Amino acid sequence: MKKILILSLGMLACLFMQAQKDKTMTIEDKVKQYASVKLSTDLSHLSSNEKKMIGLFIDIAQIMDDLYWQQAFGNKQEVLNLKDKWEKEFALINYGFWDRMEDWKPFIQGYKAKAPGVNFYPEDMTKEEFEQLKDSQKNSQYSIIVRDKSGKLVVKGYYEQYKDKLDKAIELMQEALIYCDNQAMRNYLVKRIQAFKTNDYFDSDMAWMDMKDSNLDFVVGPIENYDDELLGLKTSFEAFVLVKDPVWSQSLQKYIQLLPDLQKGLPCDEKFKQEVPGTESDLNVYDVLYYAGDCNAAGKTIAINLPNDEKVQLKKGSRRLQLKNAMKAKFDAIVLPIAEQVMTPEQFKLVNFDAFFSNVMFHEVAHGLGIKNTITGKGPCRQALQGEYSAYEEAKADVLGLYMVNELIKRGEVKDLTQEQCIATFVAGLFRSIRFGSTEAHGRANLMCYNYFLKEGAFKRDKKGIYTINFEKAKKAIEGWSALLLEIEGMGDYQRAAEYSKNNAVINKNLQKDLDKINSKGIPVDVVFEQGKEVLGL
Repeated sequence: MKKILILSLGMLACLFMQAQKDKTMTIEDKVKQYASVKLSTDLSHLSSNEKKMIGLFIDIAQIMDDLYWQQAFGNKQEVLNLKDKWEKEFALINYGFWDRMEDWKPFIQGYKAKAPGVNFYPEDMTKEEFEQLKDSQKNSQYSIIVRDKSGKLVVKGYYEQYKDKLDKAIELMQEALIYCDNQAMRNYLVKRIQAFKTNDYFDSDMAWMDMKDSNLDFVVGPIENYDDELLGLKTSFEAFVLVKDPVWSQSLQKYIQLLPDLQKGLPCDEKFKQEVPGTESDLNVYDVLYYAGDCNAAGKTIAINLPNDEKVQLKKGSRRLQLKNAMKAKFDAIVLPIAEQVMTPEQFKLVNFDAFFSNVMFHEVAHGLGIKNTITGKGPCRQALQGEYSAYEEAKADVLGLYMVNELIKRGEVKDLTQEQCIATFVAGLFRSIRFGSTEAHGRANLMCYNYFLKEGAFKRDKKGIYTINFEKAKKAIEGWSALLLEIEGMGDYQRAAEYSKNNAVINKNLQKDLDKINSKGIPVDVVFEQGKEVLGL
């Protein structure tokens, strides 16, 4: 899943530049940079059985949360034992004693630095030692590496390592089956139970792809590998409990069928758009009722693009789930206040939620456009671009998403928005994501985009830090930036990608002043959720 942070999971190297100037910034100040949002929605259209399932899903999600604590930090009780109220609250937001929004910096005095492989590997294990380990399961996404009593490396599958908690989750999933009237959901739950036991998630991912007509959705298990900064292999436990918004979902179905035609029209050389995107993908809108584990740590995602398994993607595509209530919370608390600080009053009026929703939605769809495999024989783009891939893929999805919505507006497929509204909202969103810093994929992607647009005259900044968009130049910049990114991915040119990122994912003095101004206004970094059965009235 390409997390849209749309915020998920970042290392915010530049966010606290104001704090570096003002050494009095406290942990309390940092906690207050997260706006509290209540996660709820109308459940009146659901059956009594569906409401019972939601309660059980939340119970299972809480188990996933406990498992993530083990993976990402260790003993949660260390956090609960903290005497200082604000230290405890900040540690709960970050799932440990490292500030995820400030390059994993420890915020408890004297506490050790984060291990790159957290608890997926022994802290003293080297990459060379891992390479010498003879075990076919060592590269599995669903295994950890430990040392036996003699100090020898041993591979343990997730079910073996976390059996007690996974057995409890399985028991609750079996109870949920009693109330489940939707056949596709039943099939998914049955296969997910098997996946927990076997550490093989392919069949359950395939079953999840077919679960498109259920009022409820439940994303659960080990999914993302962001926390494994040592080898990028191991996946973290998480869960989303979701309820579909049928009205918004119905309005989006036609766009998936337009993907092949949109691919043909991409503003790049023909050789970089020869692949044909699938049309079995799912595009639906949900309200999220509960976040747990990896997806709940610090920055929260507001859209889901799963599964990550490329074998499933090739067979069935992917599902794009837009989390409308979480998206609206971030727009109101973060995007609008930022836009008011950096845009002219006239262009600020163009920024609106429907444009933000469309930009985020088509970002997810755009991950399926372009090219997956290099044309130079270097294999998949992901493999060829190595550590640069995530930032370039996010940059590609950002700008192609904007390109797509502009094209659909021109064709009359999107009737209630203007190109100017979508571009203005996109520019406001650049500042939101730049706050993640240059060490995080989304932050680096948006920094490169900001500098490209600035160079091409898509917007100008006055001495007071107010930006004016030139919409005609912005449209040309969208095409030029799209073409450059598609070429870099298609060629699989790691050296070029690394050099461009090094030179352009940078914060100039004027931009830093703008970020300092945004931070000084107390605009939240992200959100934390009030969530659970009590909030939902269950």
